[in-house]
Amino acid sequence: MSSRFVNPAIAAVPPSAIRRFFDIAGTMKDVISLGVGEPDFVTPFAVRNTAIDSLLDGETQYTTNAGILPLREEIVHYLQTRFEVSYAPDSEVLVTVGASEAIDIALRVLVRPGDEVLIPEPCYISYQACTRFALGVPVNVPTHAQNNFELLPEDLEARITPQSRVLVLSYPSNPTGAVMPRERLERIAELAIRHDLFVVCDEIYAELCYDGFRQPSIASLPGMRERSMVVSGFSKAFAMTGFRLGYLCAPAEIVRACARIHQYTIMCASRQSQVAAWNALRQGRETDYAEVSRMRESYDRRRRLMVKAFNEMGLPCFEPKGAFYAFPDIRHTGLNSEQFCERLLKEQHVVCVPGSAFGPSGEGHIRCCYATATDSLLVAFERIKAFLAGL
Repeated sequence: MSSRFVNPAIAAVPPSAIRRFFDIAGTMKDVISLGVGEPDFVTPFAVRNTAIDSLLDGETQYTTNAGILPLREEIVHYLQTRFEVSYAPDSEVLVTVGASEAIDIALRVLVRPGDEVLIPEPCYISYQACTRFALGVPVNVPTHAQNNFELLPEDLEARITPQSRVLVLSYPSNPTGAVMPRERLERIAELAIRHDLFVVCDEIYAELCYDGFRQPSIASLPGMRERSMVVSGFSKAFAMTGFRLGYLCAPAEIVRACARIHQYTIMCASRQSQVAAWNALRQGRETDYAEVSRMRESYDRRRRLMVKAFNEMGLPCFEPKGAFYAFPDIRHTGLNSEQFCERLLKEQHVVCVPGSAFGPSGEGHIRCCYATATDSLLVAFERIKAFLAGL
């Protein structure tokens, strides 16, 4: 009976398929998870120690809504030196509770009821949900393995209408691990300018690129800074998922509007998380991001191991150039992605995520995270082989 009090727009949003499989696995023993996208590294000691020292020093008060200024200054320096995008720390940076909060409030600020949000997919599951929470209309733009899961300008333009307002761009991509070369980003930027689109750039995986590739930010291209927002955080590349610390950077007017939602709903991010993130960037500046490089090199070894294993067992696998996911093709098994993942979990105790969770273009694939210990990966591969042999 109480369901009549629930906003239908919220009730219509399905629960996370990733969490559903994670919850099922929690009821089982001897499970190997390739499901949740979380580094298997512990946050570096120096970063943890900064948070501990902050607590011991009695720093337990609110911070300013935008976040402590030293952290915002480090974020600005980091983006300028690593990604060639410049912002003013006092007016164009907002520290958030993870990149997830940044995406949510960005869409609430930018989208009016009925506005269309263009979302290349397969994509991170929150984009469509947050669009609906903002009373916008998500418009899927499919990408495909034969094009390295890159967003093709002609596919994007075919879905632009007079109601199109925002493009969400996320490279390196979750779930595919795809990246976007500069020349293709330039064509996407031309479309954004011509059709007056604002671009929300989710760059949470930007540090995790392989084979010498560096993911450029579309915000660094001519004419794009004033119509772009950079969203990122510390969870993935800095192994700080539990700190829940992210940020958004955009023109001051946009940031002021985002801060208005943030101050009424969140107030501020945790002070200890902020000082820890400040130290992660400061230490990174002093050591040329040695800890990030160490983790990236480990992921790279596991990336090559996973892609090779899937191809050898007959699951064709696009070679990801970023993030820490592989996205093998399971269509020849005769199972859809949800059936495949449910049976694999029940029969072999391995968690993967069905590609359908990431949009229609993800069907026929499964997402597997290789931020898992190598020994566990090897056991998981043997179990998947056994599962395939039993089909």
